[in-house]
Amino acid sequence: MRKPYVILIGSASGIGKSTIAAELAKQLNIKHLIESDFIRAVVRGIIGKEYAPALHSSSYDAYKNLRNKARFENYEDLVSAGFDEHASYVIPALEKIIQRAITDYDDIVIEGVHLVPGLIDIEQFKEFANIYFFVLSSDEDSHKERFVKRAVQIHRGGKQLDYFKENRIIHDHLLEQAEKNDVVVINTETIEKSMDSILSVINKACTTIKLTNSVDELEDVINIIINENNGSIEKITYNITGFKEPLVRNINISDAKSSMRFIKNINENKDKKEYLSKLYDLSDYRNTVICASNPEKIEKIIKKLESKGYVLNE
Repeated sequence: MRKPYVILIGSASGIGKSTIAAELAKQLNIKHLIESDFIRAVVRGIIGKEYAPALHSSSYDAYKNLRNKARFENYEDLVSAGFDEHASYVIPALEKIIQRAITDYDDIVIEGVHLVPGLIDIEQFKEFANIYFFVLSSDEDSHKERFVKRAVQIHRGGKQLDYFKENRIIHDHLLEQAEKNDVVVINTETIEKSMDSILSVINKACTTIKLTNSVDELEDVINIIINENNGSIEKITYNITGFKEPLVRNINISDAKSSMRFIKNINENKDKKEYLSKLYDLSDYRNTVICASNPEKIEKIIKKLESKGYVLNE
């Protein structure tokens, strides 16, 4: 039998994980969608407040129940430690749910703030399931806007809005843990872009094309691949005349902000732009691995690049 899909979506409160998880389950026709908050409620019924005060707090103020708070060097470390303590009581139950889904060959999507990279052990499941772990990210202004909207919707605005700073600390902590544990970070610019980014990892439609664009045309190439079609650039190989081995660069650019920072860095740094121009001159073309959420998107990208004369057709 095929391996079931286990898809984990974590983020701080107010990023949009519930919306994205629901849309993902719908598109992949996965009937089991679980919120970690419901599991926390069950665990709270089993473990009393006197034994686990952090569990019976919210994720953003669990730090208040930590012992020996003076051992933390700063407020950010204190809030993060309280959050980890809070999540650690929920994670064993989430791991049991994943194991049950695998045993029953059921696909499942789990979303929630308690999915902390490094705390939940996904390695134990990789042999038996197609497991994907995503952490959602947002810039501070967008996060605050969604945070306020969510707080009003669930009628807990007064309390939650007082803790936006702490939720932002949790957001940054999750991103840091994601980087340490090789968990994919998805920037939530729009639902469509987020979905495409997630599906491009799960479906992973990729191909290699031979690009002949100039350095000045690089911004247009990136715009076509990433901004217009939510694709990604994974790797570039330079076949330099006179060298036996090609020069390989792993790029892994998949979001608009990273790509724009990359272009800005080149345009504003004369030495880097000159170096890249020389590298382009030394190779007739560059083997470039591009990926997207499905083969149709890949074909659309290639046709647009060809129409601009950026692809070497042999």
